[in-house]
Amino acid sequence: MASLKELKDRIGSVKSTQKITKAKQMVAAAKLRKAQAAAEAARPYAERLASVMAALASKVSGDDAPKLLAGTGSDKRHLLVVVNTDKGLCGGLNANLVRAAANKARELQAAGKDVEFYLVGKKGRAPLKRNFPNQIGTHFDTSDVRYPGFEEAAKIAEELVEMYDGGKFDVAHLVYPTFKSALAQDPTIDQIIPVPAPASAADSDAVVEYEPGEEEILEELLPRYVKTQIFGALLEIAASEQGASMTAMDNATRNAGDLINKLTIQYNRSRQAAITTELIEIIAGAEAL
Repeated sequence: MASLKELKDRIGSVKSTQKITKAKQMVAAAKLRKAQAAAEAARPYAERLASVMAALASKVSGDDAPKLLAGTGSDKRHLLVVVNTDKGLCGGLNANLVRAAANKARELQAAGKDVEFYLVGKKGRAPLKRNFPNQIGTHFDTSDVRYPGFEEAAKIAEELVEMYDGGKFDVAHLVYPTFKSALAQDPTIDQIIPVPAPASAADSDAVVEYEPGEEEILEELLPRYVKTQIFGALLEIAASEQGASMTAMDNATRNAGDLINKLTIQYNRSRQAAITTELIEIIAGAEAL
């Protein structure tokens, strides 16, 4: 049984941890509103750009289509661009993203495809490297940037397009969380290269005439579309990180409070038992006299 000093030291240690988790929760809550607003504000632009891309893609086909739209003619080599956080203490966010990426990789491998990973952020590297030691490719480090934004998205997109033009892969998928609330951040997997064609003719805006031609506009918009998708993923991971961190730290603070209550009860019982034992010894000694 633990001594009174050990119990008292443990209660103090848990209280110190509780102060840290409470402070982390408050910081995450303060940052969440701004990050959530940025992620939600970027969605309409990305959706509208996707609809414009669909309208243009429906009018361009065959030899006139740029490579980013037409593809390489093969789907043998797949690249999974996995966006993780650089910091921990955000619950199961990174674990869920890694699990989704690993499941997608195994699904592609089962279909006879070659898979390679392009990792953004630090927290997903170790588990993916354990499971896929020979398939980890490029790491894009965002740890030296306080808030990764469009500049980092542009660098990632340019590197991906360069790899694509160099024949390093045929299809690229983006793995990132979609922020819904502080309690829900759903892993999402979207194909970004080659740019997906419209699902149906109804998705295109056939009444619009473009000047200059569709081919020239696509040459400009296709790289911008890739940048926008990656930028949106960076905003989503930022909001998801703060939401998951706030929830995880709130749970940790509550658990610390429960543990403090249990330890306090144990401490009081042990202290009462020690006092009772001393009283019994005093009374017994007095009666012996």
